[in-house]
Amino acid sequence: MQFEMHDKTVKGKAMSYPVTSQPQCASSCYQTQLSDWHTGLTDCCNDMPVCLCGTFAPLCLACRISDDFGECCCAPYLPGGLHSLRTGMRERYRIQGSVGHDWAALTFCLPCALCQMARELKIRE
Repeated sequence: MQFEMHDKTVKGKAMSYPVTSQPQCASSCYQTQLSDWHTGLTDCCNDMPVCLCGTFAPLCLACRISDDFGECCCAPYLPGGLHSLRTGMRERYRIQGSVGHDWAALTFCLPCALCQMARELKIRE
């Protein structure tokens, strides 16, 4: 059988089952369960070295979190850097929450939020 394409001919067989629609992926294709943080925001004393670092040297802890997460250690010094890290961590590990919750935790409980992020990285990696 021959097919004509403008002025060229192509030899081949006709398809017996032509494609009439493209495969679609519903939201059920990639079902991923959302999880929670392994430790709570106020569970700082679960890991005393992290707790002490978060209390007395929060920027050092923030740099370590950034580095452990695979980002530049200077990211916490950039405007919105800590918020990006926390939101990125939630997205990577499929942790429930929102940007608003991240903002509130980092604005009103910075040392506790940093300690929670450090503990989460320790547990997950």
